[in-house]
Amino acid sequence: MESFFIKAAQLLLSLSILVILHELGHFIPAKLFKTRVEKFYLFFNPWFSLFKIKKGETEYGLGWLPLGGYVKIAGMIDESMDKEQLEKPAEPWEFRAKPAWQRLIIMLGGVVVNFILAMIIYSFVLFTWGKEYLPVENAIYGVTCDSLMLSYGFEEGDKIISVGNTKPKTFSDINKAILLENVREITVERNGTRQLVKLPTDVDQQLLNNNAIRLFAARVPFEIDTILPNTPASKSTLQKGDKILAVNEQPAAYFHAFVKAIQPLKGKEVNLKVLRNGSETIVPVTVGEDGKVGIGNKSPLDYFKFEKQEYTLTESFPAGIDHGVNVLVGYVEQMKLVFTPAGVKHLGGFGQIGGLFSAQWNWQNFWEMTAFLSVVLAFMNILPIPALDGGHVTFLLYEMITRRKPSEQFLEYAQIAGMVILFSLMLYANGNDLFKFLYN
Repeated sequence: MESFFIKAAQLLLSLSILVILHELGHFIPAKLFKTRVEKFYLFFNPWFSLFKIKKGETEYGLGWLPLGGYVKIAGMIDESMDKEQLEKPAEPWEFRAKPAWQRLIIMLGGVVVNFILAMIIYSFVLFTWGKEYLPVENAIYGVTCDSLMLSYGFEEGDKIISVGNTKPKTFSDINKAILLENVREITVERNGTRQLVKLPTDVDQQLLNNNAIRLFAARVPFEIDTILPNTPASKSTLQKGDKILAVNEQPAAYFHAFVKAIQPLKGKEVNLKVLRNGSETIVPVTVGEDGKVGIGNKSPLDYFKFEKQEYTLTESFPAGIDHGVNVLVGYVEQMKLVFTPAGVKHLGGFGQIGGLFSAQWNWQNFWEMTAFLSVVLAFMNILPIPALDGGHVTFLLYEMITRRKPSEQFLEYAQIAGMVILFSLMLYANGNDLFKFLYN
């Protein structure tokens, strides 16, 4: 329960930062072009506001529904659907009275701010923490595979040599090649020989249908580093430094194999074969009802050689921009999976977004996730859907090209249609989250 509140707090803080800065992206150019902004709100405020104060012509407030935020610009057809003002002749300070190029800048402001913000955050993350990763070639014990990958012909302990014609740098490169780049041939080293594993053409759909997220991970030995108090392990004779070899004679020398072996044995006593001071010994221990015994492995840093790249302040900005662009490109490529029968099942709402954050408060993870969400927010908002910034931009571009402004009645109907689409998607995505919570 504690981890839930930590994740929820991080999500709320992240969204607050992103929404405020996104809306400032609209607010500032509107003010520069002398356009009246009637409201500036963090979160939505149907029926009532938690807080509001009026300064000048603008009401600033905090809503109670944390689904976003908004600025209400006078003379603009938006989610407020304020028809009364639009029935009157346009005033000089209204949005509809401004030249099309000014209206375009106002509408693009939020997206531009979100994308720039992501680049800045990525840059400072690289400057502060650098980039640390495990190269695939440094996974000296081979890989552990998702069950589907095993069914395709991979084996535990395979060492991945190439994906298609490319030598992968990281494990995420392998996932990306299979899911997004349609690579279907992978060369592995197995027992000292090289073998080619061919994947089915619809492997991406099969993986999505089976909720396979981590296709491969480095296989990690299991040497006890921590014994948690008040757990079955603390009541046994297990010791720090014991190397796990087997569970009830079932080989379990690697961490993933140990976890897999004890999961079905909740509440039962098992015999762990361990290597202690060069000798094998059997230690009986009871598996808890949570499927754990209360022991922790040594750090991956004790088993593998990680690569870490440090960045100076001047180096971090071009690297941060490059990383941000790659994140955007990768996200756009993933969108093609959404429009498939398997992909649509994975649409998620705030529950899925909250799951991206760490169960413990971790500032590096927080800022990386905030930057990622900023990229997502920028991309989703620029989609040409009425009620989104991209919908307004589409109509403005049409007006600038044809010299003909769409009628206000058409824009009203388009706004309503866009809101129906967005609310339907929101209900579906958050319904998916609820379904997974209740039945998974």
